[in-house]
Amino acid sequence: MPTVNLCCHEFVVAISSIACIVGIWLLKDNNQEIDNFQETEENLLRMSFAYWLVYCIAFAIEKVFLFDWEIVVVSLRITIALSYFLTFSCILSLPLHKFAVHRIEE
Repeated sequence: MPTVNLCCHEFVVAISSIACIVGIWLLKDNNQEIDNFQETEENLLRMSFAYWLVYCIAFAIEKVFLFDWEIVVVSLRITIALSYFLTFSCILSLPLHKFAVHRIEE
């Protein structure tokens, strides 16, 4: 049973990495005039996609390549943890930013 869950998790990470690439591509800079608040929101979205892509890549490297060096495995796990928490903080900052903008407008 645990191998089924691990395969499912790996599949979800692979699909989400493709979704991150598509998300970053969709948020590319169009050189159009936008206000400061919308620019901040787009930057937060870009950062969350980029951090999650780093998570997916580090997770794939850890699972695909079986390193014998403990320093490589530890650094990959630290990278996975940091990118996970940075993604979480960016996603948490999005509604907080919208709330702050709404509060300023009133």
